[in-house]
Amino acid sequence: MPLRTGLPGLRWIICALLLLASTINYVDRQTVSVLKPYLQDLFHWSESGYGWIVFGFTAAYGIMMAVSGLVIDRIGTRRGFALCITWWSIAAMGHALARGTLSFGIARFLLGAGEAGNFPASIKAVAEWFPAKERALATGIFNAGTNIGPAIAPPLVVWLTLMWGWQATFLVTGTMGLAWLSLWLIIYRAPREHPWATREEIRYIEKDEPPELPKTKRVWLSFLQNRRAWAFIFGKFLSDPAWWFYIYWLPSYLRSARGFSMKEIGYFAWIPFCTAGLGSVFGGWLSGSLIRHGWSVNAARKTALASCALCMPFGTLAVFQRSPIACLALISIATSAQQGWSANLFTLVSDMFPKKDVGTVVGLGGAGGAISGMIFALIAGYSLQSSHSYVLLFIIAGSLHPIALLCIHLWAPQICMTKIATEIRST
Repeated sequence: MPLRTGLPGLRWIICALLLLASTINYVDRQTVSVLKPYLQDLFHWSESGYGWIVFGFTAAYGIMMAVSGLVIDRIGTRRGFALCITWWSIAAMGHALARGTLSFGIARFLLGAGEAGNFPASIKAVAEWFPAKERALATGIFNAGTNIGPAIAPPLVVWLTLMWGWQATFLVTGTMGLAWLSLWLIIYRAPREHPWATREEIRYIEKDEPPELPKTKRVWLSFLQNRRAWAFIFGKFLSDPAWWFYIYWLPSYLRSARGFSMKEIGYFAWIPFCTAGLGSVFGGWLSGSLIRHGWSVNAARKTALASCALCMPFGTLAVFQRSPIACLALISIATSAQQGWSANLFTLVSDMFPKKDVGTVVGLGGAGGAISGMIFALIAGYSLQSSHSYVLLFIIAGSLHPIALLCIHLWAPQICMTKIATEIRST
């Protein structure tokens, strides 16, 4: 490695860039759910029709999660992420051309296909730039963008719509990703290829890292034969519906069940997602702190996951509260726990798999989460259309995480890198 002087702490600048990308990702994703009460009146969507629109997004998201993870592992983090954000930004702007349930469903499908690359690329970037003891915190920080985006989307989207109309809203939010792209291409490189990285930081990143296995051609089947890959896939499959529910149905719930106006949704719907950002960072910090205090990676990650899982039923209690303030407070606890869970769940992949395979495994897990999201979208749409009640949906959202934790422990009783690397090589 040549002598160099660079920018100390460059990994945290890259983490901030990932945070910004996740924020933009979720602003683009959240725009339709914020506008749902308005667009539903404008285009006469049924609840089941909206369920199919969400289904279109999650179907593409699930398909492309598996594909994008493999592609990013093949072509690299820098080019892979650039390709994904270009796609989803153009798709987000394309919503301005939609005129009904079918065309919005197509637009959402295209958006989901592009947005699927966000997490495989981000987790892979964290694996490249952070040592194991900092990965959960770094993941928690960039994962907070999935809360900052939904937090700023309600006031931003409502304001843009009231000022310039819903078409302009999609155009403005879509261009944010293209602006981010220029920063990404300027700043991001792998640590040893980056002219701004100091020798000290590279040594710190690589300290105590197990040696990388020789690069070999991977196929999905080799990962699907691995028990620890299934631990992550099951964890995502069982826990993701809760987040899909809060993202896509919270504004509608506040409107139909709590009587919020469009402006009041803009004033209050951001609160659960703002607190969720704090939960994401705290969840990542918690497991990292336990590791620094001598806990094993296995004990630290699973303790953090268990703490978050036990907080999810607070969301179920929300639907039974008379006070909107109490309702939002309990939902905020659940969204915070969900994102603390997510920060640690994603970190399991870089704990258990070599860096070169992280994108593929994250993609497979994301596909599992999207499949459950597709199922939940249809259940939610038809349930609301027939019963006009959110009780069942809140119960589902609050009860799945403990089951997910049990599956994770059964499929990955010990979290370690060496055995995983051997298992993959042998398949």
